[in-house]
Amino acid sequence: MAPIRLRHPKGVTTLQVDVENALVQDLQQQIFEVSEIPPSQQEIRSGYPPQSLTIIPDLPLSSLGLKSGDQVIVNQKASSSARAAPSPPKAKPVSSQPPQASLSQPNSSRPALRTSGPDYVDTPNGVLVHRIVPDDNSCLFSSIALVFEQDGRKAQQIRQVVADGIRADMETYNEAILGLSRDAYIATILKPSTWGGAIELGILAKHYGTEIASIDVETGRVDRFEPPLETSTGNRCILVYSGIHYDAASLAPMADAPPEWHQTVFPIISADEEDPILAAAKKLVTILRGKKAYTNTATFDLKCEDCGKGLKGEKDARMHAQETGHVRFGEY
Repeated sequence: MAPIRLRHPKGVTTLQVDVENALVQDLQQQIFEVSEIPPSQQEIRSGYPPQSLTIIPDLPLSSLGLKSGDQVIVNQKASSSARAAPSPPKAKPVSSQPPQASLSQPNSSRPALRTSGPDYVDTPNGVLVHRIVPDDNSCLFSSIALVFEQDGRKAQQIRQVVADGIRADMETYNEAILGLSRDAYIATILKPSTWGGAIELGILAKHYGTEIASIDVETGRVDRFEPPLETSTGNRCILVYSGIHYDAASLAPMADAPPEWHQTVFPIISADEEDPILAAAKKLVTILRGKKAYTNTATFDLKCEDCGKGLKGEKDARMHAQETGHVRFGEY
């Protein structure tokens, strides 16, 4: 058995791994036990600077080239973004492909939902409404802008908040965590074509002193990004995550109420589904799941925008980028 140092969203753990006889899926299971990141959603990196490993569960663990004492970093895929985005403490998901790769997000990426208006669920105090933002690669930032600034058009302002947060905490957001130099990461995240993930949500939760609860449509999983206790307002907001897209959820007297009537931040009543807003949000994503309003990033069809080659899922895109240097992908 060999020690492998695992850095994950909950901290750092030393795993004892049989590098000679185990399979890749055995390592994935060990990672799941300590990080609670399902194997299908693990993005594993190693080396310096950290590079994404090609994960094929049925292959021997030796295929990853790991040896005793190595460090691996696991992130949870939050989008098909082709950019490394690991999680800070108390954060959740992220997806990674080679640094600075960009995944275009076509308007057809998500199935159409209600034709007569947004999906919603009833609550004792009104209706919780699915607030859809544009598919323009800034959906995370637009959703946060809608929640905290009441204007989804302020996505670039939210990107600047993230950039400032990275500059203000050089210890947490170092090159090993970012997967890029700090300056390169900041320059990338300020581009309107770059997707956001766990790093960004962790910074924004701290900035606004508000828990950001991201609910995955496909699995119903709730991922919480919590601000430091000393700056917490005791409030929570809700994001809806489809696998490649973030939207917001807000409370209104009726589904078609004007934006100024919507409440986007809520007092935290409970950490679980005893919280009425969290319970309503879970019901909302159940409706969306029934409409297949999500994308499985392991199996969706992609096309390289540089050479036109067809690809299957993030793994193929990552391998293609490593082999060719091509970093622009779009979904079929």
